[in-house]
Amino acid sequence: MILDTNGLSALAEGEPRLETLLRRAAQVAIPVIVLGEYRYGVSQSRNHIHYEQWLAEYLPSFRILDVDERTTFSYSAVRRELKKAGTPIPSNDVWIAALCRQHSLPLLSRDRHFDYVSGIVRLDW
Repeated sequence: MILDTNGLSALAEGEPRLETLLRRAAQVAIPVIVLGEYRYGVSQSRNHIHYEQWLAEYLPSFRILDVDERTTFSYSAVRRELKKAGTPIPSNDVWIAALCRQHSLPLLSRDRHFDYVSGIVRLDW
């Protein structure tokens, strides 16, 4: 599964409802976009040292998904479909959705606007 920023944040906070979902996943991946958003949020936090230490400890256990040329095809298709349907979503989330499609992985996120993207499964907790 792929973690959205709010999923990664909930994991860092020790959200107990994530444990069952994560145990069922063969692999947990973090898009580089999510990693950037998370690090930005951490830099703004009063507890930034704690979260930076948590990230340094757990980051090696995740697969980091980079955007590559193949991702651009999924991005283009997702953005075009959302525009045609009149349901645009934030640009960073289009990239995350494109990575979900590219890798055929579900997305752990609380953001319901991902439900507008066909071909991906959003998991909530």
